[in-house]
Amino acid sequence: MSRSRTKWILPLAAGVAASVLALSACSSGASGSASGVPSDKPLTVWVMGDSSKKFETLVEPFTKSTGIKVDAVAIPWDSIDQKLTTAVASGNGPDVVQIGVSKIRSFADTGGLLTLDQATIANYPNLAADKFVAGASGEATAVAGKVVSIPWVSDTRVLFYRSDILSASGISKPPTTWDELRGDAKTLTARGAGNYGYYIPQWDSALPVEMTWDQGGDVVDKTGNIDFNTPAFHKAVDVYAGLYADGSVPTNSDFDQVQGFTSGATPMVVSGPYLASAITAAAPELAGKWSAVPLPSAKAGTSLLAGSNLGVFAKTANKDGALQLLNYLSDTATQVSWYKADGDLPTVKTALTDDSLVSDPLFNVYAKQLADSKLLPLVSNWDGVTGKALLDSLNSIVLNHADRDSTLNTLYASTAGQSVK
Repeated sequence: MSRSRTKWILPLAAGVAASVLALSACSSGASGSASGVPSDKPLTVWVMGDSSKKFETLVEPFTKSTGIKVDAVAIPWDSIDQKLTTAVASGNGPDVVQIGVSKIRSFADTGGLLTLDQATIANYPNLAADKFVAGASGEATAVAGKVVSIPWVSDTRVLFYRSDILSASGISKPPTTWDELRGDAKTLTARGAGNYGYYIPQWDSALPVEMTWDQGGDVVDKTGNIDFNTPAFHKAVDVYAGLYADGSVPTNSDFDQVQGFTSGATPMVVSGPYLASAITAAAPELAGKWSAVPLPSAKAGTSLLAGSNLGVFAKTANKDGALQLLNYLSDTATQVSWYKADGDLPTVKTALTDDSLVSDPLFNVYAKQLADSKLLPLVSNWDGVTGKALLDSLNSIVLNHADRDSTLNTLYASTAGQSVK
């Protein structure tokens, strides 16, 4: 999940912060102590990736309202597992931590997260499960029946495409099925050396799962166990491996998807809304020459429901302040401002219908796809075990020409018995 975010910095307009302040002041429950007594205990928040500066700007109204200083510490995605493990062992961790949804199970298993049951969140109205989009709250944030986090930002995948390049190649509209995408990718690759039709991130374990969903199947069986040995997964592998066999995707592992898209080398890619911000920042001259549509389909068009949650460190010395901050971050105005600042989709239902967002055609594509999206299986350590085994197998087949059947049999054996329960 981590590497799906590219590193870019967008200046946060001064007006955004002002807007947050104004809107927060009008929003019930956006700030203020549950006890009604302001607290001045500082909070440390571990923010994933490179968005800590923008996060600190986002919470300035919160600090002004409550008197609680917020110190946002940027943690590289690749370091978070070790950091949390050390924090849990020592008892010295942040007050609030951002958690990729694929890691919730792992974090909860450490016992490092505060249980956010009804009694705990009773005085923080923005944290009620029904405030968030379906599928992102409640059971999706719970492990062993205990809610351990609240949704912070959503992420879903759509198909970005260069309309100018597709048109110049005689393709009048973006593909709507995976078969059409494979055909169009071959046409686009025929432009000549150094040009491809599509980009497959070799580190993205979600893509083959999305392809399986779109073939009408799943990678979890009825008993809750991981099961890749299904007709739908086999068809997904056909598409995945077929794109490589056609020569339609770059094979170098360090290929940059933003540069590939803006240069035109890979004019189609499945990615999240953050890619739009990256494209605009890197190549503003391409405005009007690219767009996005929902994910190609086969029997379905289901995409990934990903993103990040926020949890409270179990040993925080400022539980009330941490919950106040979560309540503020779950306010409609705050969520709208964060989308405008960082490109992350809101998780609060009222933010997703905000007039300033729905007037954006791209946002409507994201919102439509978000309504047809699913979480990756909540097994323990998806990134380090199940997803890794999946990628190792597929990359071995498409890059090293390993025998397909025996490689997949190894995948089935290595992931057998892994359960979401």
